[in-house]
Amino acid sequence: MKKYLFFSASLLLSSMFFYSCSEDDPVNGTARLEVRLTDDPGDYEEVNIDIVDIQINVSDDDSKGWESLPNVRKGIYNLLDLVNDKDTLLVNADIPAGRVQQIRLILGPNNTLKLNGGAIEPLQTPSAQQSGLKLNIHQSVSAGILYTLVMDFDAARSIVTTGNGKYILKPVIRTVLQEAGGSISGVVTPYNFRTAVFAIQGTDTVAGTSTDLMGNYLIRGLSAGTYTVGYAPASDNFNSQNKSGVIVTTGSVTKLDTVALQPR
Repeated sequence: MKKYLFFSASLLLSSMFFYSCSEDDPVNGTARLEVRLTDDPGDYEEVNIDIVDIQINVSDDDSKGWESLPNVRKGIYNLLDLVNDKDTLLVNADIPAGRVQQIRLILGPNNTLKLNGGAIEPLQTPSAQQSGLKLNIHQSVSAGILYTLVMDFDAARSIVTTGNGKYILKPVIRTVLQEAGGSISGVVTPYNFRTAVFAIQGTDTVAGTSTDLMGNYLIRGLSAGTYTVGYAPASDNFNSQNKSGVIVTTGSVTKLDTVALQPR
């Protein structure tokens, strides 16, 4: 219990940060999607792509229903920095639970190729610039679960040389959508103040969040296993407490009974 109180005291100082990340965390019909970019090696010094937008389609209409994901990390990425199991996070956003049909990667005009020897050539990307590169997903996602979509870019197969010495980018991308662990959800009362909630394994605090205005919380992206869930209220009138033996399985939300904080 002393170890838990130590973690409670330190993490309570961070509850404002957790809260800012968790107001739309409680299970409310949304899943969380991370989109990550990685690459297979190519025989170039650099392959730079200019990412300006990422959109998803959860409808059956290929021409409509496209929505941009919020907070895409726009910019120029050198694909050859992302080889040998390295990747980079492009977006982390809530999406509607249900079925993701397609994702679309839209590129800007600043795509370049650095050849061995140092010469830099422009990469023409007609289809990706105009309407975006559409990638089929056709997979279901469940509310409250964190999913990771890896875009595995094959640089070597994606660059075509024309007869007049120009280079065209025709992206060849393999997509893998998978569940990134499981989640824990519940409610804490009273809820007229915030309570920091965190998952602990052994002496390690694995993840944390904070209750919303109705006392709801959701901790996503936990590896399968058994956890202790700690509750640290932002009120001196109530005690910190914990619940042990909470089992998390991949691809599901472990819903806990309502926790009633005990007054001092």
